Amino acid sequence: MEYGDGTQAVWAGEAGTKWQRSTQVPIAASVSFGYHDVDEWLAVAKGEADGHIYGRNTNPTVAAFEAKVAALEHAEAATAFATGMAAISDTLHTLLDPGERVVSVRDTYGGTSKLFLDFLPRLGIRTTLCDTADHDTIEAEIAEGCNLVYLETPTNPTLKILDLERLSRAAHRVGATVVVDNTFATPINQRPLELGADLVIHSATKFLGGHADALGGVVCGDAELVERIYRYREITGAALGPFAAYLLLRSIKTLPLRVAKHNENAMAIATHLTSHPAIDGVYYPGLESHPGHEIAKSQMRGFGGVLSFSIKGGFDSVRKVLPRLRLAHRAANLGAVETVVGPPATTSHVELTAEERASLGIPENLVRYSAGIEDTADLINDLDEALAVLA
Repeated sequence: MEYGDGTQAVWAGEAGTKWQRSTQVPIAASVSFGYHDVDEWLAVAKGEADGHIYGRNTNPTVAAFEAKVAALEHAEAATAFATGMAAISDTLHTLLDPGERVVSVRDTYGGTSKLFLDFLPRLGIRTTLCDTADHDTIEAEIAEGCNLVYLETPTNPTLKILDLERLSRAAHRVGATVVVDNTFATPINQRPLELGADLVIHSATKFLGGHADALGGVVCGDAELVERIYRYREITGAALGPFAAYLLLRSIKTLPLRVAKHNENAMAIATHLTSHPAIDGVYYPGLESHPGHEIAKSQMRGFGGVLSFSIKGGFDSVRKVLPRLRLAHRAANLGAVETVVGPPATTSHVELTAEERASLGIPENLVRYSAGIEDTADLINDLDEALAVLA
């Protein structure tokens, strides 16, 4: 029997033996795991039997988290990391060798962009970043030959939409692996594997965790690819700790409920701001005016909890408005139960210069708004009151 998202979020990955009959997955705060029998120990070390050897490799609490995310994404396997960027960087370093080529888009998260612009080229890996809105050009670049296609949809922070089914087909025609960052959408709103992707990445720090109290990342998808990435992570050492895994496990149990409210709030706020006199642009795929709305409608079951908007008057207006928000943290995070707000210059693209942000189509007056689960009317009133300073 195939369970729904709500049931999987609560029960998946938790079938193993619990400590002293506990109903919750315990925190296995042990660096190592001992064996009386040397042959049993050897079998576990070789992967011939289930078990754990050392915390940098695997851990029971972390394994439960990996199984839960894999179930929600309908993936064969998953492996977890200390952070979302560790998941992204280890995946790229595992799958790409010097002389190979990756095709991606300009609108990826700032840390990912930094990998494409600086770090991978140093290793002799060719990177091509395409205009995110131009599917024809992306498809043409893929057809020129590449080893990996890296996609992010909706993008951070401009909320652009990529057609995952179309671009996955194009990638597979040339034998390329498709990796999709699904952080903004979550598996509740979008399942890239069902649209043709080979691997899905999450910054678990964001919506999966949802409470801004645990860092983590996870990669899931094809079992053979995940195994390769796990082996790389096992040596480079960016392992997720059991305490963070426990917090993430706790949080995922309410993921479907939280995402539904995030979706509702973001849609209402985006709609409201489209007619606000202090706003000259709203970016949210749930709006019919959004260029990617039809694609989003076809591949997403909800449009997500993040929107962006540009404030008239440039960065000076951003400086005036944000401190007046009472129901929002001004912080470099998203996906939390509390609303979080900030400009890309201090959040998603802090690693880049103003010139680099401009080249990626990110204006300095843009504000990323991660709608929390507060009452919708209160958030709208809070925005109106803050924007009134510009009247």
